[in-house]
Order: sequence, then structure tokens, then C-alpha cells
Amino acid sequence: MRIILLGLGLFAAVSTSCSKTNSKHVDLGGGSNPGVDSSAPAATWQEHWFEHKQLVKNVAYTEEVALYYDDDMDRTVTWPLRKAEEIWKYTKKTYAPFKGEDKRLNVILHYGKYGGGHPYGYFDASHDNRTGVDIGSNNSWKDSSGWNLDVITHEIGHIVEGAFKGVKESPAFDIWGDSKWMEIYIYDVYKGLGWDAEAERCYNSTINGSDNFPRPGTQWFKNWFYPIYDQYGGATVLNNFFTLLSEHFPQKKHNYGMEYTRRMNMGEFVHFWSGAANADLKDLAIAAFGTKDRNGGDWTIQLENAKKDFPGITY
Repeated sequence: MRIILLGLGLFAAVSTSCSKTNSKHVDLGGGSNPGVDSSAPAATWQEHWFEHKQLVKNVAYTEEVALYYDDDMDRTVTWPLRKAEEIWKYTKKTYAPFKGEDKRLNVILHYGKYGGGHPYGYFDASHDNRTGVDIGSNNSWKDSSGWNLDVITHEIGHIVEGAFKGVKESPAFDIWGDSKWMEIYIYDVYKGLGWDAEAERCYNSTINGSDNFPRPGTQWFKNWFYPIYDQYGGATVLNNFFTLLSEHFPQKKHNYGMEYTRRMNMGEFVHFWSGAANADLKDLAIAAFGTKDRNGGDWTIQLENAKKDFPGITY
């Protein structure tokens, strides 16, 4: 797994866990013509971040998504526009509000280079204050399932944690890392869109997975996220967590909204998730994680302090 620094201030991994669009313009051979449609995205975009130096071409777009390919991408691959649009529309509805001035998601795809993905958000000049995902693969993009679909969904999930609600950054990132929140986010997206086979594939690929943080053998999906999702409101409880963060966690002004001033500790994490679920999740957290955080600190003490520091979080 290769890790690179995100424009959102997070880290994006290159691997993941697990309808018909009303297009204004679809031309996988030539790209958009801004002279014909004033709302069209830019016809080309010069990458200038990390190792990315391609002049990518806008090959298709809708009101929701602008799709950019490098010169090595197969123009017969059309599914990313349809899938990304459905995912983006569901995500904006579920985790509203998204406050970027341009509500369109920019999806850049590469073939034969870069080997992974990262998100970017409207908060950052590094990607010209646009919002979207930039992904490369050495394998064919023809398959619309598996890694190809999951990596697009995964990187959109990072936009939720790092650029929704009008606040930049992800206070929980140091706790759940690159992929633990993504597992439940991806599962919910597929389920919410009625993609039952994809949801089942995602569930089966993650339910028995384990990680070495905060303790060896931790099963984030099976013992933490899925029970919360299943018992306390599905997509609603996921959104509640980010809403509570935006309402209560420390912030400072940013040119394009607000920005969280710090990351949260494990006790605060359990406190905010309890607020999201409107239920005391301390016992669930102990069963899932033990009582120590990644650094060996006793998060149950942190939890008691969090209750004092954030009395507006109730359950």
C-alpha cells in the first residue's frame, strides 16, 4: 500500500476494502465544448500536484460530474460517469450540506500510471479549489465492479470526512485511519443505491477483516461500525457523527469556510459516536477496542474528560 498526502489534509491509500444518467454532454471521444454550454467544465486540466503532470481531457460531464481521462485511457469505458454521478448525488443528499461553490464532482482517471488514488477538496489551492478524485490504475478500467468501483467510492468518502458541512479536515482520521470509515461508507452507499450485489460483496469482504490498531486483531467493521449502523439508524447515524463534529468540535476560520483545529482522541471519538447514536457506546467500544488507544493511553479517562469538555453531546 502506497500512501500519499491529500489536498484535504488527510492521507489516501491506493487500495480499498471493498441507472441511467441525464447527461448534458457525453462524448468519450472528444470532450466538452465550453463555447456551446456555458456551464460546461474546462475542456482540459493540467495536473500540477504530487507526481501528476498530465494534461487531462474532459471526455464527458453532467450537472453532477465532470469526467477527465488522460491520453492512455480507453474512451470506450463509459461507466465511471454513470456510477460516480449516482454515488455523488447519494452522498450529497445523505451528508448534506456540501458547501462548495461548484457542486460538481471532478473525476480524473489514468491508465498505466500513478497506481492509486487521492481526493481533493474546494478548500485547497493545490487542486485549483475544485472537488473530486484522481485515480490511476495499471489494470483495465472496463470492469465496473470490484476495485475499480470501490476506489472511486472510497475516495469520495474522504471528501465526506474532510470537506462536508462547510468544515475542512477530519478530526477522527488518526483514529480510524485511511480505510475503516470507508468500509461502512462504501457499504452504505451501495445499499442506499440499491446495488445489492455490490453491498453484499462489500459486506463479505470486510466482515471478517482485522487490523492491528488500536490493538492487534481489532475488527472495526464487525465489532464497531456495522453494529452502530445496524442498530442505530443506518446512514442517519453516520451523518449524525459528522453533524455533531461540525456543531461542537473546535474550529477556526478558513478562506472557504471553517477548519477543524485539531484531531480528536479516542475518548472523544467514543463520546461523539455515542451522541450520534443517542446511546452510550462505551461497552461496545471496550468490546471492540479494549480500553487503550493507539498510544497505550486509557481512553475511558479521555471519555470522562470529553463528557465535561463537550456537554452538548448527550445520549
